[in-house]
Amino acid sequence: MKRIAVIPGDGIGIDVTRESMRVLRRVNEIFAARLEFVEFDWGAEKYLKEGIALPPGAFEMFRRDFDAILFGAIGDPRIPDQRHAAEILLALRFGLDLYANVRPVRLIDERLCPLKGVRAEDVNFTVIRENTEGAYVNSGGVFKKGTPDEVATQVEVHTRKGVDRILEYAFEYARRNGKTKVCMSDKSNVMAYAGELWQRCLKEAAARHPQIQTSHLYIDALCLLMVRQPKDFQVIVTNNMFGDIVTDLAAALQGGLGMAASGNIHPNAVSLFEPVHGSSPPLAGKNLANPMGSILTSAMMLDHLGLGDAARAVEIAVIACVKEGKTTQDIGGSLGTREVGEAVIAKIQ
Repeated sequence: MKRIAVIPGDGIGIDVTRESMRVLRRVNEIFAARLEFVEFDWGAEKYLKEGIALPPGAFEMFRRDFDAILFGAIGDPRIPDQRHAAEILLALRFGLDLYANVRPVRLIDERLCPLKGVRAEDVNFTVIRENTEGAYVNSGGVFKKGTPDEVATQVEVHTRKGVDRILEYAFEYARRNGKTKVCMSDKSNVMAYAGELWQRCLKEAAARHPQIQTSHLYIDALCLLMVRQPKDFQVIVTNNMFGDIVTDLAAALQGGLGMAASGNIHPNAVSLFEPVHGSSPPLAGKNLANPMGSILTSAMMLDHLGLGDAARAVEIAVIACVKEGKTTQDIGGSLGTREVGEAVIAKIQ
């Protein structure tokens, strides 16, 4: 038995998670996967009514009682500072030490790629982003606020432990998945202190994995080459902020955010899986959101839980639907959210 915590969140997170749950229930029927689901209503509605984002004891509960977390999306314009989003999603990433954000970038059909002359096989790489350090630790402050002399500081934090383990994760990911190339990206020509740490750790990680071809690119060069020569990349590893930015660029290569899946991973603990897109409140409840990113995220979760056959079946079903044009409008189809979910379910064998 695998216990899955389900947090649909806000906006279209609720819509797409509903379809992922239908797919996972079909997986239970066909593969006897013995998945058990427990849904949590954490999001804007609960926060506005009760002032509760993440209840006390949540981290301990997830570590003790669950094998994975399936997340929808978070964000609501009624909460202008999005405090509840930070107190739920970012808190889970940091509190559960989900240090590896893993984003597969795979083009299913060349029609979905905005680049000319790119074949489906030319876009097939994974971005691994350090997920608990860097610019997102909220270190810094404001001095003389509201005056002409105001000073704001935002401090990045990079630890030896954090850099070492994300690089090791990237090399091990490449080895496990039959990849032969790892590219580390930073901005060490300008950000000298953090960059020097990443560079030293990269050399040591590369020495531990001589069978993997190791390369380095500054982040601006990486962005350029991802567009010009995406087929050159297999595994990319970078820091928190650069990874956040470059994965949205990568998502465009595979058909947009609606097609993008991700996992927030700790290899030896409960991990959280979420589609890349946001909550998009204007689309919520209108049967318009693309659920394929969420469904592919569910496949990632299945694979992480050791249910590889079921994961492949879900991926194959999504690929078949894309090839047949059984998709939402954002990628050229005419179906609604629910109808895409039904089409994927019908293809699972």
